[in-house]
Order: sequence, then structure tokens, then C-alpha cells
Amino acid sequence: MSTSGKIAVAGVVAAIVLFWTVGFWAGLLVLIGVPTAAYLLLDSSQRRRLRGMSRRKQIGR
Repeated sequence: MSTSGKIAVAGVVAAIVLFWTVGFWAGLLVLIGVPTAAYLLLDSSQRRRLRGMSRRKQIGR
């Protein structure tokens, strides 16, 4: 299994555990809020670099 696949499986397991322990809405807030806060804490040059990395992974490039 690829590294991306392992990360996806770990994310699903973490979401299930989080929903089970704190409830659906609080878990959803954490699952959306933490990555959003991490992105907003990045420097503008780091955001640009991250966007460039995600663009290269598109089909046909």
C-alpha cells in the first residue's frame, strides 16, 4: 500500500474514533478546523509552495 493510502486509512480510523468519543458535530469541527488552522498559519511563500505541489498531482500533468 502506498504512503498516501496509509494516510487515508489512518484519517478514516481517526475520524471514526473522534466521532465516537466526542460526537458528530464536535468531531466534524475538529476534522475541518485543524487542517484549516494549520494552512492559515503557513507563511505566504509556504502556501504558494503547497499550492504548486498540489497542482502538479493533477491528471494530465
